[in-house]
Amino acid sequence: MKKIFLIISLTILTITAVKSQEKIQFGLKGGINFTSMTSDFLIDKDYQTGFHIGVLAEIPLGDRYSLQPEILYATQGVKGKVILYAIPYPGAPDFIPYPGAPDVLPYPVAYKLNYIQVPVLVKIYLVNNFSLEIGPSFNFLLNDKETFENTTRTDLGKSFEFSGVLGLSYQLKGGLFGGLRFVNGFTAALDRDNYDEEAKNNGFQLGVGFMF
Repeated sequence: MKKIFLIISLTILTITAVKSQEKIQFGLKGGINFTSMTSDFLIDKDYQTGFHIGVLAEIPLGDRYSLQPEILYATQGVKGKVILYAIPYPGAPDFIPYPGAPDVLPYPVAYKLNYIQVPVLVKIYLVNNFSLEIGPSFNFLLNDKETFENTTRTDLGKSFEFSGVLGLSYQLKGGLFGGLRFVNGFTAALDRDNYDEEAKNNGFQLGVGFMF
């Protein structure tokens, strides 16, 4: 994970150095996250509300294109219900109660995962200050928590997650800007030894910021 982070950082620094003769802008941003998770073991899912805050740079690549690397602290997760089932053995019904489960009724569960996210986005200006943002995001897990009934567990998340970002933004005169993004995970968010290896993060980021 450290090697990946180092490679990303060196790439951003190299591009910045190469484009140093251009007008590079730096900024601050923050906002609200509404996140969920695709998974077979959760039902009645609801969005988890979180936030993001961080720094960014805009490196011009032409008249209508820029490279926008960011470093964000982001909180996300999901709320839902889970039914405790065991994997069926040959000849057994499709689903049987998990051994020791108090009941087979759905129980509320919540997951919170906090990341350092490093999006590296291509910014395409469509009309004046209105732009499309698209690119990968390299996400490093800081901590996580599962809350199930009266039990809390940690260290269930993957240390690294790779996702894609698609969004729109608009910049006002004076440097103030706002934007909406959809973020979709391409790799598993939770450890497959504990949960479904296909559990992936997804959600929306609504943010505002200021370019200097």
